[in-house]
Amino acid sequence: MCKECGCGLGGEVNIGGQTHGGEDHHHAHAGRHSHEHGHAHEHPHEHVHETVAIQRSLLEKNDRLAERNRGFFRAKKLLVLNLLSSPGSGKTTLVEKTAAGLRGKLRLGVIVGDLATDNDAARLRSAGVPVVQITTGTVCHLEADMVARAAEKLDLDALDVLVIENVGNLVCPADYDLGEDLRVVLLSVTEGEDKPLKYPPIFHSANVALVTKCDLAAAAGFNREAALANVQRISHHAHVFELSAKTGEGMAAWLDFLTEQNAAANR
Repeated sequence: MCKECGCGLGGEVNIGGQTHGGEDHHHAHAGRHSHEHGHAHEHPHEHVHETVAIQRSLLEKNDRLAERNRGFFRAKKLLVLNLLSSPGSGKTTLVEKTAAGLRGKLRLGVIVGDLATDNDAARLRSAGVPVVQITTGTVCHLEADMVARAAEKLDLDALDVLVIENVGNLVCPADYDLGEDLRVVLLSVTEGEDKPLKYPPIFHSANVALVTKCDLAAAAGFNREAALANVQRISHHAHVFELSAKTGEGMAAWLDFLTEQNAAANR
């Protein structure tokens, strides 16, 4: 996982057109690099084995910032979703159709995370959805501080629901709490029925599991029973919805759920 492999260290993050250095990742890496080479020069013949708890401290800081985000969002009476999936599962289409389906009932805004381009943000913006883009460069997930800075660029008082469309990845984002109310994981019918078994941490952490692109199930040879059994096995506590954002199949139940969750959050 990201907390172990250290992918994305030292990258820059572009939020809404402004570039921010990856201070925590960069400094942690630089400090470790300097320390290791310092030992090599001073004791060329010694083999020193030392464990440096860098990633642990980064995750602890992220958790603190996530709790701060959560408190801030709740004070704003926002229902916050962290949308997670592999690339191409239909996140952006789902967000676009969700915003359209809730129009006149709930006001929806979006923070979009991608390694490169602002294509998804531009697409949502053209559909009339308030959106801020986070371009992460080499960082394979969003973090709580990125979300906090992006949220500053939205008029949160004019929103009821904030959707965080995370970077397309089923591994690294599992470790990072962003301050969301609901973690929503997508499984498209084109990906195979065993995705929950292959990526159990992220599916187990989900509050909601969405089986998407159901209109393509027959063409993809999708085994619905096997897929739902695998989701139930790993995400046994999650609300499960089967839908197609393209055709509208199953969307009413999803929209009703969000309306109910928003009402519950604001009691």
